Amino acid sequence: MRATIIVMDSLGVGQLPDAAEYGDAGTDTLGHILDNYPLDIPNLRKLGLGNIERPEDPSGKVAGGRLAVDNTEGIYGRFAEKSEGKDTITGHWEIAGIETKVPNKTYYDGFPQELMDEFVRRTGYGYLGNCVASGTEIIEELGDEHEKTGKVIVYTSSDSVFQIAANTDVVPLEELYRICRIARELLVGEYACGRVIARPYIKGPDGKRVRTADRHDYALSPPEDTILDVISKAGMTVYSIGKIRDIFNGKGITEAVHTESNDDGVTKTIEALRKDFDGLIFTNLVDFDSKYGHRRDPVGYGKAIEEFDRRLPEIIDALKEDDILIITADHGNDPTHIDFNHTREYVFSLLCGQPLRKGVDLGTRSSFADIGATAAEYLTGRKGVTEIGESFLDRIR
Repeated sequence: MRATIIVMDSLGVGQLPDAAEYGDAGTDTLGHILDNYPLDIPNLRKLGLGNIERPEDPSGKVAGGRLAVDNTEGIYGRFAEKSEGKDTITGHWEIAGIETKVPNKTYYDGFPQELMDEFVRRTGYGYLGNCVASGTEIIEELGDEHEKTGKVIVYTSSDSVFQIAANTDVVPLEELYRICRIARELLVGEYACGRVIARPYIKGPDGKRVRTADRHDYALSPPEDTILDVISKAGMTVYSIGKIRDIFNGKGITEAVHTESNDDGVTKTIEALRKDFDGLIFTNLVDFDSKYGHRRDPVGYGKAIEEFDRRLPEIIDALKEDDILIITADHGNDPTHIDFNHTREYVFSLLCGQPLRKGVDLGTRSSFADIGATAAEYLTGRKGVTEIGESFLDRIR
């Protein structure tokens, strides 16, 4: 018996009521992608993606009703974020049962000088940047100087992140990881930061700088047990795919595999489904967010959704008779919004599998944590295993 949660990283389905407080009024990741690209996603539509309710829209459905179908085969609904914030850790932790009441600290004006002085002292490296920036843009802007001086590139965003970029011909990968581990030790207490991210890149023969798949996130550990701990302590496997291990700092995870891309993440999910174990498979597909949302590329984002949709039947076919599949998101990242940061939106959830009913409309629910609570009850038979999250298993089984 397994539950598989696949996070289509950043695929929001419309602004939350408090979006304006975050500078995100009018955002709608899915809807605005569809405005710019004619999505051909029959499998996601069949599961009910286009039938999710959005009462504030004249059509009453997400994406203006343009993706709705007459007969759905999945279970579908939208979920509000109970936590404060709109970052990756906050979203994933809430799915797993933790409410973030105080948002992780952000650094819109760069990191404090005393912190950066200690960073230089501890790492032995100078730095460039220390500003809010797009990762792809800043390596072009500062790449020449970095490659001449060896100083690493430090930048952040509206997320609680300390990102360190370096050309691996200048700073070898393991050295970059060492620098990031030191930064992680520094970014606690008054300087608390959600994640330190290693951002290695290479420079091709054409002079173009390209980030590699060797990104590594150094996160804070969850402050309390999540559904991952509950499931693993029950003697089952918690199999993480992609950056899930980094997001939870390994807490509650029994096995983990790295991924190179969305497509690789799907392949590794299918490989996991073909293994023989009971428990949770938890996959993050980061390309939606990192390659298309942050880079404000609605067409590329749309094509990536189509690529996932084409492989969705493979995932469903790999499910065993007592497996369930949950597809969801962790926040929004509207690729038409004014900057390059995440957006405060509802997320969707689609469920299917032989043990589940078909065509169930969950409506709008009050927390991402309901997703994890449902998976946990399915696997353990227990309700209320985390502080927040109300299982809806009785409605769908």
